[in-house]
Amino acid sequence: MDITRIIAEVEKVIVGKRHVIEKILTAILANGHILLDDVPGIGKTTLALALSRSLGLTFGRIQCTPDVLPSDIVGFSMYNKAADSFTYKAGIVTGVHLLLADEINRTSSKTQSALLEAMEEKQVTVDGESHSLRNPFIVFATQNNVGTAGTQLLPYAQLDRFLVKLSIGYPNRESEMEVIRGRQRENPIDNITQICTVEDVVRMQNDVQSITVHDRIIDYIARLAQHSRNHALLELGISPRGSLFVNKMAKAWAYMQNRGYVIPEDVQAIYKDTCAHRLLPGAKARMEKLSNAQILQTLLSEVAVPDGLT
Repeated sequence: MDITRIIAEVEKVIVGKRHVIEKILTAILANGHILLDDVPGIGKTTLALALSRSLGLTFGRIQCTPDVLPSDIVGFSMYNKAADSFTYKAGIVTGVHLLLADEINRTSSKTQSALLEAMEEKQVTVDGESHSLRNPFIVFATQNNVGTAGTQLLPYAQLDRFLVKLSIGYPNRESEMEVIRGRQRENPIDNITQICTVEDVVRMQNDVQSITVHDRIIDYIARLAQHSRNHALLELGISPRGSLFVNKMAKAWAYMQNRGYVIPEDVQAIYKDTCAHRLLPGAKARMEKLSNAQILQTLLSEVAVPDGLT
């Protein structure tokens, strides 16, 4: 499958952000969930819709307002008088491949937990009956950091379930001009061409799982995680789940580079996007106003890189 064709389709609507598109596509091929944290109006929803159309994935969207209930997510049982039995009514997660959970921080903790359980288990259980979700099932959650008063920020234990946390950021002047030009008479999202099918996506995800990871790369990932847990700048380091996710993302990034094995540069390329939301800075880092990405860069510089694997 020509990955560049998929990226080119998405770039019809998201201009000048190829690096973000590549990382999100990498996360999808790694069969993980994505959290986009950004200001309003950047194009988060448009990006999710463009990806679903180019990949041939069925798309669902839920606006996570305070009145959204867990049953809206997982479904509920309704009594059928004629049949004298309860019938399952599906929630939003059932029947879609890519779910956009818009502004996840604006809904209740209980609803957030229902969604995160579906993400983890790839199924929902209502009244003791389990219902499988589609394969693949990817959650594309967004939150914005403006007007957060009264919102329910995801705790670290729940943030840890997202494979990556990314930010699109504002476009530069040239890209913004191109966005404006492209919407003079039509919406470019209507011109997105489907490049592959659901079966193609599943096949690519299976190919990613088959990417070779040398034991010295595994050791490198483990040493990075161990170092984070004993670092003076951190109160909470990278969890074992984080290490597993680094491995998954590194394999998918190697696949994106048309390579059948992982090299240290693959780990380094995805490390910050995969781990920044898993850290809790210590007092020294907060005092020096260091970002999590800066702390991770320090970790990368302090841990020896295995050689002879390029």
